[in-house]
Amino acid sequence: MKQLALKLAATAALALVIPMAPAIASLETVEAKSEAANAAAMARSDMYAVFGDQELKPGHYLWRDVPEEAGAERVVVSLSDQLAYLYRGNELMAVSTVSSGKTSTPTPTGIFNVLEKKPMHRSRKYDNAPMPFMQRIDRFGVALHAGHLPGRPASHGCVRLPSQFAAKLFKTTPVGTPVLIGA
Repeated sequence: MKQLALKLAATAALALVIPMAPAIASLETVEAKSEAANAAAMARSDMYAVFGDQELKPGHYLWRDVPEEAGAERVVVSLSDQLAYLYRGNELMAVSTVSSGKTSTPTPTGIFNVLEKKPMHRSRKYDNAPMPFMQRIDRFGVALHAGHLPGRPASHGCVRLPSQFAAKLFKTTPVGTPVLIGA
């Protein structure tokens, strides 16, 4: 019995020293912000090449199937265009309208990773507000999630997505997925 207790204590002590999130959860350096801005500009070009010269209205998105063999997923967000792009490898898979943070509560820019996913989460900061298909990208609560899309920045810093797009993105992107947010 003592041996079992000692093993459990050792396991618990080890669990306390192993980080639960990646060591580098976000990069908000000048270089990372520049890389994210370049990725956002390139994504707009890719959108025209893949989906044609379509302008999306708030709440709309475009999606095409790209085989998993194409590579790992990454999300690129353009704050100036209020658009999010999903890539699989080098192939643009989807584009969606977004509503990012307003001037008083801006969405951070740089390179992030999906740290946590919950099909339904409620904000601890903002009156228990629902955050369906939540994918948290920083330790302060900023996330990609379904929400209201008025066609302009209107959130408290999160990236709001159309509900159907958020659900598909949630199913497609694992924890650890890179998220590049450019101005």
